[in-house]
Amino acid sequence: MFSKIINMSHFVACMTAILNQMDNQHYSFYIETFQTSSELVDFLMETFIMFKDLIGKNVYPSDWMAMSMVQNRVFLRAINKFAETMNQKFLENMDFEVQLWNNYFHLAVAFITQDSLQLEHFSHAKYNKILNKYGDMRRLIGFAIRDMWYKLGQNKICFIPGMVGPILEMTLIPEVELRKATIPIFFDMMLCEYHKTGEFKKFENEIILNLDHEVEGGRGDEQYMQLFESILMECSSEYRDISKTVENFVNLVKGLLEKLLDYRTVMNDESKDNRMSCTVNLLNFYKDINREGMYIRYLYKLRDLHLDCENYTEAAYTLLLHTSLLKWSDEQCAPQVMQTEFQYSQTHRQLKENLYEKIIEYFDKGKMWEESISLCKELAEQYEMEVFDYELLSQNLIQQAKFYENIMKILRPKPDYFAVGYYGQGFPTFLRNKVFIYRGKEYERREDFQAQLMSQFPNAEKMNTTSAPGEDMKNSLGQYIQCFTVQPVLEEHTRFKNKPVPDQIINFYKSNYVQRFHYSRPVRKGSVDPENEFASMWIERTSFVTAYKLPGILRWFEVVSMSQATISPLENAIETMSMTNEKILMMINQYQSDENLPINPLSMLLNGIVDPAVMGGFAKYEKAFFTDEYAKDHPEDQEKLNRLKDLIAWQIPFLGAGIKIHEKRVSDNLRPFHDRMEECFKHLKIKVEKQYGVRELPDFDDKRVGRPRSMLRSYRQMSVISLASMNSDCSTPVKIASESFELEVAPRKPTKSESEENVLQISTQPEVKLRRSKKRTKRSSVVFADEKTAPELSDMKCLSRKYEFMSDTNLSEHLVAPQKTSVLKQMSFASRSMPTIPGLTLSVVCTPAPDETNASQRLSQQIFPSTSEGDKKTLKKKRVNQFFKTKRMSKPPEDGKHSGERHSESLSTEL
Repeated sequence: MFSKIINMSHFVACMTAILNQMDNQHYSFYIETFQTSSELVDFLMETFIMFKDLIGKNVYPSDWMAMSMVQNRVFLRAINKFAETMNQKFLENMDFEVQLWNNYFHLAVAFITQDSLQLEHFSHAKYNKILNKYGDMRRLIGFAIRDMWYKLGQNKICFIPGMVGPILEMTLIPEVELRKATIPIFFDMMLCEYHKTGEFKKFENEIILNLDHEVEGGRGDEQYMQLFESILMECSSEYRDISKTVENFVNLVKGLLEKLLDYRTVMNDESKDNRMSCTVNLLNFYKDINREGMYIRYLYKLRDLHLDCENYTEAAYTLLLHTSLLKWSDEQCAPQVMQTEFQYSQTHRQLKENLYEKIIEYFDKGKMWEESISLCKELAEQYEMEVFDYELLSQNLIQQAKFYENIMKILRPKPDYFAVGYYGQGFPTFLRNKVFIYRGKEYERREDFQAQLMSQFPNAEKMNTTSAPGEDMKNSLGQYIQCFTVQPVLEEHTRFKNKPVPDQIINFYKSNYVQRFHYSRPVRKGSVDPENEFASMWIERTSFVTAYKLPGILRWFEVVSMSQATISPLENAIETMSMTNEKILMMINQYQSDENLPINPLSMLLNGIVDPAVMGGFAKYEKAFFTDEYAKDHPEDQEKLNRLKDLIAWQIPFLGAGIKIHEKRVSDNLRPFHDRMEECFKHLKIKVEKQYGVRELPDFDDKRVGRPRSMLRSYRQMSVISLASMNSDCSTPVKIASESFELEVAPRKPTKSESEENVLQISTQPEVKLRRSKKRTKRSSVVFADEKTAPELSDMKCLSRKYEFMSDTNLSEHLVAPQKTSVLKQMSFASRSMPTIPGLTLSVVCTPAPDETNASQRLSQQIFPSTSEGDKKTLKKKRVNQFFKTKRMSKPPEDGKHSGERHSESLSTEL
């Protein structure tokens, strides 16, 4: 092979030497030797092809620069001589040879773009040496191409859009005079197509397609973008009928060039975040201009970047955009929607199904099982109703069941969200002076996120305040990064309204599908009482709205709007008390649902409230707001004052329930701690009930289905989520539990004989189904939150007490801002008003009808089978605390009546 190359170089050297010896007269004599035009055309076409091959595959070593330059000089002279022959013999309409001219243009472009002529890549000394001896041959051939193009006349249309790409490649050469000479060819092409068809769509499509490949390959710069705009706008100014269309086209190309140059800048960057941002900018651009093929191309580039970073959720959302272009039909897939990965999918249905399976796999890895279920349901509908593939349907339903189980059983840590501002002219245009909301990874702290962020911009300066920067900082040449934590605001989900929703479900929506975020910081107004800072503790709350919901195709989105609001000290106190009450109830729910949770978090929460020596309790609220002076100065706050008093009063029964749980689980070495806490609570209870009245929680019996005990599932009363209160995001113990609030002592399991006896009693009742139906109509009604009365306090955010009033002007002191809660509708139990706590509403037990009074007997026989007199006494001593549970009653068999009455007594409850 090597010997063949050596021999070829000898022949090429000989040919070059012969052509070098030929003068103009020799060329003319040689051309005249061809007897017919077809022979001349064949010779010229074969010569152009040979020259193009020798230029593309140099037969000399790359460091033989002198030999390459001599060859180029000889070839250039020959090409120009043959071009003169083409003008003389093959330009007129009758003799015009399209293929010959096409070969000429491609040869000329190959010549001008060859590596050995790109002088800017050489050293300064080599550049000057070549320029002095041979000149810049690119300019010479470029001017020749321009002249040949304008001589084509009406034949130009034959080369549109075929020659758009080669001409574009030539104009991108970084030589100013060459660009100025060749860019006007574009306007001539546009004008030619416009006169023939009334538009220049073919030209536009070809420019966009080739520009993407050329810029990604390293060609093009800011100067080219400016020259392109100025030259085309100047050319179009003389043609009013087309000037506006040209202006729109120029803006389109300019926007594309900006995004392509940004993309090329970060393409080899270590920061994959920047590469993702530029990729999204490009795919959105192609979507807006309806370039489906290019759009899909960048979708898969973005998907691959996400997979490299293990961003499975974002990779799934990216592929979902591809599925939106497909239909559930047997229509054949167009080439532009196909990817190598799915090349065996022939129809829309096949491709969409394969994409769904891949997306479900990604969502599963990202623990986004809600999204997986949604896609599974869509696939199941196709399997059941369209293709009737019941085997695939069964597999699909099994997969769905697994996802539902994962939602309820697998812990999904809530991600934190961070606001990041990039200020200063030192950042690239896609970041400069913009604010973004980032979605953190599992267990990612702000400090870790910020450190990783600063590593991407080592020259950037970290801002230690959360206030907006001034114009001087934005216009400076430096780089300034601002980073702080924000709280997601749960959006209204109508399907959850007034329904019992477990924690595992609602907690997912508190940190997913979110587009609004809050950041709160304390501010001081007026005189400050050093002994009671709450009286002057105002909250400045900033709201951010992102361009898209998170999570999405990126882990961050730009903030498109910001607003500020101010929360008064009294409103802040109401938020804090509501939040604290909710946190108590949620923790009670978790501890009574999971006996393995450590007791420490509950101990800290309760002790921090009941022991004034720890946090001061709500005594400072009383000093700040419950005074004659405050009531006189703020008469408009009377309703809010009553609301705060009501929240304080309701905290007592909640604390009592928590302390009872704590008493059952506290270890011996912490018994003194518990005794002190209980003593503090007794004093607190006396004081609060004296000042604000007594609040009592209702007594509820357990709610069981009239079936054999062995078939019963343990019932847990779920809280009804108020939509206004869904914004809460409380700190909770490690494990997730359902949002039930019972304080129940598990009843002893019945023996086998007792269970069988109960089953027999139930099965002998012919009226069971009828009575169940009656029972449903008389079941407890539900009290829901009244959102309309909320004094703009609907966006509550839970935070640990250690952060409640911490200043975050300096980011070293982190504040998680409380959000507003709704004012909740009150209900009456024993002539007392009971507020609905955010995240919780109560079921009110209806008075049982006369024909149902014995229903609890049958239920009691199920839960506590027949016992001896001694057992009854024991059960009376161990009354079950039933917290927020609803009676479900049905009529028992007659022979079990007396026994049922006794056990009904044993189930009476008290707090």
